[in-house]
Amino acid sequence: MKIALVTGGSGAIGSAICRALAAQGLQVIVHANQRLEEAQRLAAELQAAGGAAQAVAFDVTDRAGTAQALARLEEQAPIQVLVNNAGVHDDAPLAGMSGTQWDRVIDVSLNGFYNVTHPLLLSMIRTRWGRIINVSSVAGVIGNRGQVNYAAAKAGLHGATMSLALELASRGITVNAIAPGVIASPVTQHAFPQETIEALVPMKRAGTTDEVAALVAFLVSEQAGYITGQVISINGGMA
Repeated sequence: MKIALVTGGSGAIGSAICRALAAQGLQVIVHANQRLEEAQRLAAELQAAGGAAQAVAFDVTDRAGTAQALARLEEQAPIQVLVNNAGVHDDAPLAGMSGTQWDRVIDVSLNGFYNVTHPLLLSMIRTRWGRIINVSSVAGVIGNRGQVNYAAAKAGLHGATMSLALELASRGITVNAIAPGVIASPVTQHAFPQETIEALVPMKRAGTTDEVAALVAFLVSEQAGYITGQVISINGGMA
């Protein structure tokens, strides 16, 4: 049974991804930072449904702490599937954005990618099989007002995805990014009323977390073994 780590697994999109991967027969590690109880509840739910799951908490911006946590997780078996889903918003127009706001978003989304991915690469290389999925955003593709920090972090993930895919392609490891648009969740329902969605999204609706999770589940599968180095938008036609 392959092991999958989903960072930010206790959130709306992360939990849907965890459920989809568990349904696919993977052992799922549900990661959280400050929401460990929610991650534990999700792991218990997956176990009750017949899956293998556990919850773990660490701060992806803490490089040493992350490396130690991952080493403990890999004591029994290698992690061969990684979904880098952890991310934060701290929005403001750049003219009014503090250095702290800039650093926080870059640190979680971009430095967090390095801190989690780097320690797991040798295990994937040794087994000559791996799947790395980086969860980006439409903001990293077309930009968004008030999110220069977030768009910069996600666009940086795109470059990292394509470059790492080239480095690992001969080892049986694929690296891809997905860029969701407006996805229905408790957070977005206040930020994106229906009239705003209809103006922004050609399909006139928000996407669902299950639709995002289904894309991740496919990219993790054996059938997607020839897809690597791609940034795949899932946004209802936004351009």
